Amino acid sequence: MKKSQKLFGASLLALAVSGCAVTSEPIERRVSEQRAKSDLVSMYKDQEPMSGPLTLHQAMARAVKYNLEGRLKIMEEALAKRQLDLASFDMLPRMALDAGYVGRNNTSASSSQSVRTGTQSLEPSTSQDRDRRVADLTMVWNVLDFGVSYISAKQQGDQRLIVQERRRKVINTIVQDVRSAYWRAVAAERLLKQIDSLMARVDAARNNSQSMSEQRIGDPVQALGYQRSLIEATRQLEEQRRALSLAKTELATLINLPMGTDLTLATPEDYPIPELKVGMANLEQEALASRPELREQDYQTRISTAETRKAMLRLLPGLEFSAGGHYDSNSFLVNDRWADYGVKVTWNLFNVISAPAAIDVAKAGEEVAKARRQAMSIAVLAQLYVANANYREALRQFQTNQQLSDIDGQILGQLRNRHQAAGIGELDLIQGELNTLQADLRRDLSYADLRNAYGQIFASAGLDPLPDQVQSTQVQSIATALASREDAWADGNITVPPAHVQEK
Repeated sequence: MKKSQKLFGASLLALAVSGCAVTSEPIERRVSEQRAKSDLVSMYKDQEPMSGPLTLHQAMARAVKYNLEGRLKIMEEALAKRQLDLASFDMLPRMALDAGYVGRNNTSASSSQSVRTGTQSLEPSTSQDRDRRVADLTMVWNVLDFGVSYISAKQQGDQRLIVQERRRKVINTIVQDVRSAYWRAVAAERLLKQIDSLMARVDAARNNSQSMSEQRIGDPVQALGYQRSLIEATRQLEEQRRALSLAKTELATLINLPMGTDLTLATPEDYPIPELKVGMANLEQEALASRPELREQDYQTRISTAETRKAMLRLLPGLEFSAGGHYDSNSFLVNDRWADYGVKVTWNLFNVISAPAAIDVAKAGEEVAKARRQAMSIAVLAQLYVANANYREALRQFQTNQQLSDIDGQILGQLRNRHQAAGIGELDLIQGELNTLQADLRRDLSYADLRNAYGQIFASAGLDPLPDQVQSTQVQSIATALASREDAWADGNITVPPAHVQEK
């Protein structure tokens, strides 16, 4: 009998263990396909349609509004706000409600025994019903816990502000990436048609040369050399086309347009040179005060300081207030409803032992945060001066490339005149057009670098491309605000109220 009981018990145990085993099923392909379709719809949902050629500030506005990384930061900011609201509830008293039905299979009875004689002094008796209904509502509030929770809520508020600074940085990065991609896309818009046209002419010249070689017209070595020069010209054109062909795709990705969208840009007629009218001393001061990374470290220092205060608070005894209401349906009770209350002092004596070490750790955290901020300040200033040096160098390179482009354009005009007068052959004209095209490409790409370097100065200074308030969330309204802010910077005015100022 005992053996069968053991076997039965082992079987039950094996069944229970097998029931606790957890397995994970692979996701079916149809589920992934449905998810892919849903993502494709949601990624481009509710976007304003484009009308007309896309300007730089419209591209920036679309990136600020629709870029998925920017959306993620907005969601993280909303999450941080909800976490702050949740942390505020920790300051409330603890309140517990219990209600239910309790019973037992026999009577809860007891007797007494004399401690002197060891004899039973009271026959078994009970003062509790076998089945009863009970309810308790108890509130406990600890002053020390309230103080610690208050500081923790302040720290959570600082964490929310850190998320806002990170969002500022993301917006700055997105705007700067759009600026760089836009001007390279403008270069592509200007030159791709010229490249395609010239490649068609080169192919026609190669076909004519091959046809003449097959008919054994002219010197074969000279014909092969001619074809080689044309193939080399084709290779150069293909390299230039590859460098430009991805610019629009990159821009479309940044502004969250569906892949393959026909994107037309507002190509300016000339090349206005951006001039820096703000002194480096002002930019330096603005960078140290406004860069998101440094402001994040300011909040981290404040969080570390609050951690020191929490460690000191835990040294103190806690004062705990309690109050509660109770109900018990036990028929033996004289009062089946009652309230109780109390005040007591609680003190974890081990905190007294560990508190000095905790305080030292918190203070070390403060020092580390300060040292990190100072090291970051040096890096921020270095970035600002590097951005300014890049701007000066980009300006010189653009001016040089612009002069070369003008000269190659004049040479091409002379070559065309000579070709019409039968003074030079087709290859010489094609080579002149190729040289001019390469010079134009260098000019346009160096202009893109110049515009990017100019914008990087203000990004390095921590200036926000968007003001605090925008009239509406429409793309054109955001674009107008972006253009107004950049116009102010171009005039040397960087004292616009920054977007990171928050009401406390």
